[in-house]
Amino acid sequence: MAGGQVELVSLSKRFAELAVDNIDLVVSSGEFFSLLGPSGCGKTTTLRLIAGFEEPTSGRVLLDGADMTSVPPNRRNVNTVFQSYALFPFLDAAENVAFGLRNRGIDRAQIRRKVGDMLDLVHMTAYARRRPGQLSGGQQQRVALARALVLDPAVLLLDEPLGALDAKLRRSLKVELKALQERVGITFLYVTHDQEEALTMSDRLAVMRAGRIVQMGDPRAIYEEPADTYVADFLGASNLMEVSVIERGPGSRCKVRLGEFVLDADLGGADVPDQAHAVIRPERVRIEPFASDGTATPAPGPNRVPAMVERLVYLGAGTQVMLRLAPGVALQALVQNEGPGMSLSQGTPVHVHLASEALRVLAGRGAADDAEATEIQPMLAG
Repeated sequence: MAGGQVELVSLSKRFAELAVDNIDLVVSSGEFFSLLGPSGCGKTTTLRLIAGFEEPTSGRVLLDGADMTSVPPNRRNVNTVFQSYALFPFLDAAENVAFGLRNRGIDRAQIRRKVGDMLDLVHMTAYARRRPGQLSGGQQQRVALARALVLDPAVLLLDEPLGALDAKLRRSLKVELKALQERVGITFLYVTHDQEEALTMSDRLAVMRAGRIVQMGDPRAIYEEPADTYVADFLGASNLMEVSVIERGPGSRCKVRLGEFVLDADLGGADVPDQAHAVIRPERVRIEPFASDGTATPAPGPNRVPAMVERLVYLGAGTQVMLRLAPGVALQALVQNEGPGMSLSQGTPVHVHLASEALRVLAGRGAADDAEATEIQPMLAG
C-alpha cells in the first residue's frame, strides 16, 4: 500500500511535566519503526499524539505530508492495537474483525470477504466463531491485529501489544508480527520497553529518554555503537566500568585506567571527558585461565585483568558468568555452551580479556542510575 509516511515536527506535550520534548522524526512508508524506552520516557504519549488521542502542546503531526495535528482520530488513516486488545467480549472473532467495516456501511458480501481474508492472514480462520473468552492471549492478539488491519490503515500503531503474553509466546509472535508487516507492506510504529522486541523486529528504532530521542538508527548500529552510557545500558546487557582517560590516540582510540590497570580502547574516546565509562558487551568478554604459576600476572598481551568467578547462571545455550575484577569492579560474561571448555565454579581465579576493539569509552550515566527514567504521567506518558 502506498503512503504511510509519518513526520513529527518539533512535537511537544506537557501535562504537569513535559512528557514529549520537541521531537523531530520521520518514519518512512512501509517501515517497521520502534520507540524504545523505560516507563515515563514519553513513547506512549508520542503514539497517542500520532493517533489523535492527545493534542500536542506545540508542534505538528504530518501523515503523507498532510497536517493531521488538529484532525480528530476517526479522520486519520491510522489504527491502533493496544496492549489490552480491547476486543468486544460479546462478539466472536469474526464479528470483532467486522465491527469497523459495518460502521462504514460496507455491504455484507464485501465484509465477509475482507474478514475471511484477514482471519486467514493471521491464522485464525478455524477460530472465527469463538468469543474472546474462549481464545488464548496470543489468539486474542491476532484478532486485534486483524480488526485493525481490515480497515486498510496507512499506519498501524502498536502500543506494547505483546506485553501481556508469556515470554515464550512473545518470542514466537514477534517473529510472526514482523513477517505480517512485510506481507501487508504498511507502516508499523511500535512502542515497547522490551529491548529484544525492538532489536528483533525493527528496521529502525529510536531510544527515548525524558521525552526526547537520544539515539536513532538501525538495531545493529545502536547496539554496537551506542551514543552514550544510557543507550548502552538500556539496549541489551552492558558492562559499565568507571575509568579515567589518561591518553588520547588517533581517531577515537585512547588509553584508560581501571584501578591499577591500563586498557586500550579503540572506540569512542575522542570527545569524552577525562572521567568516563568503558563499555563492553558480555558476549565480547573473554575468560582465560589464570597464570599457571599461581600469580596474578596476566597472560601475554594487553587488556588482561585478573578476576574471580562469583556466580554462574545456566541459560541453556549459554552461561552467564558473574565476575569480580581485581580493581573491585563487577563484570559479566556470556559463555556459549559449545562443549568442553574451561572448568569454572564459584571462586575460580581467571584472567579476563577485554579486547580493545570491543571496548568503547562513553560519557553519561547508565539507565539504571538515571533519576529521569521515572514515570512522568503513569497513564499517559509511558
